[in-house]
Amino acid sequence: MSKRAVTLYLSFIFALLALVAGWYIASFLNREPDSVSFDPSRAYADVSTQVAFGPRTPGSTGHAKIREWMRAELQSTGWQVEVHQSERMGHPIYNIIAKRDAEPPQVILGAHYDTRFFADNDPDINKQTEPVPGANDGASGVAVLLELARSLPDDTVPVWLVFFDAEDNGRIEGWDWILGSRAFAEEIQVTPRAVVIVDMIGDADLNIYLEKNSNIAIRTEIWNTAASLGYDDVFIPQEKYSMLDDHTPFLEKNIPAVDIIDFDYPYWHTTQDTPDKVSAESLGIVGSTLWHWLTDMSHLPHRR
Repeated sequence: MSKRAVTLYLSFIFALLALVAGWYIASFLNREPDSVSFDPSRAYADVSTQVAFGPRTPGSTGHAKIREWMRAELQSTGWQVEVHQSERMGHPIYNIIAKRDAEPPQVILGAHYDTRFFADNDPDINKQTEPVPGANDGASGVAVLLELARSLPDDTVPVWLVFFDAEDNGRIEGWDWILGSRAFAEEIQVTPRAVVIVDMIGDADLNIYLEKNSNIAIRTEIWNTAASLGYDDVFIPQEKYSMLDDHTPFLEKNIPAVDIIDFDYPYWHTTQDTPDKVSAESLGIVGSTLWHWLTDMSHLPHRR
């Protein structure tokens, strides 16, 4: 091959490479950005918003405001919202149910949105009759569910997000624990593969142990997902507490249920359960774990 032919050949190769490189760069710059899997800062903002409503004790103004706010937030992201109304111990119950379509749920994610009437664990005896602000005990779980509503892909397995009422007022005359979830479990006829409750998961010093009553197979899946994301120092694979929580009524119906809770929270049922005790990082760890657990499940054909 002559020198001129070699030069022409090399010029053609370089031009072709430049064309391919240009196409690749243009495609990269013009492609749609990846969707955000879970935004911890938005979840933290949701905690602050809830606390700003004031006490969300049953029957209060804050209780009514948060119900309407949750409805608006969920509907704005395309979820259908229903209110399950019931009555327990003479008190009206308002469980908020969010679903994307009419399919029965394979998974129910739940959190309670009410707060406690009395901060009876407060170290200041003069504050023990004041209501609990509920930044971690209530608002953190709601915030994680709302951010999952915004970020879960459309092809996720059928999920219901359920915001339970009247969870937090046991040991008070005329009330009991977990009234909302009991009403739901007794009156809503569904049999999901799993129910996962998130409660008190915003603690800035987050340590989530295996809850003793929780379904072993489901909790193992979730803890393994957390470990794969590098969160094994937060999702600690050791049992510690046996909890009466919103997962209990489902376990009693033989529905696999898990309680994700950090019960080592020094501000539990005190007036100091405020947003400064909660961290966006903690909300992100729990939210991202559940996001990946659900999306991984969605890509297994036998679970669709």
